[in-house]
Amino acid sequence: MTNESHGLRCLRHSLVFVWLATAAVSVWERHGQSLALLRAAGLSDASWIAALIWAGAATDAALGLALWFKPGRLTYLLALAGMLLMTLLATVLAPDLWLHPLGPLTKNLPLAVILSILWRRSA
Repeated sequence: MTNESHGLRCLRHSLVFVWLATAAVSVWERHGQSLALLRAAGLSDASWIAALIWAGAATDAALGLALWFKPGRLTYLLALAGMLLMTLLATVLAPDLWLHPLGPLTKNLPLAVILSILWRRSA
């Protein structure tokens, strides 16, 4: 295994961790931070909030598992599209997340760069 292929594999595995951990935390915190985040965004309907939490967690889990078991150009493109869609949704619901000191949205820029590198290298 070359240093480059090892590095690319590490990048992919780090993305797998991010997506699977995000899915797990979203579900674990569905009555805590996940709920508070959506309520702070102005949502109040419990069924709509639950649907958003579960849909987001399912999307994160699906992307993490796809990156783990089916890495390739299509998976990287789908992950990038999913990340962009969730970033756009979060921007609409809670634009103040762009100013959060822990960077829940700003972290998506390096994720996009990693996904584009993986996409280009998997040709």
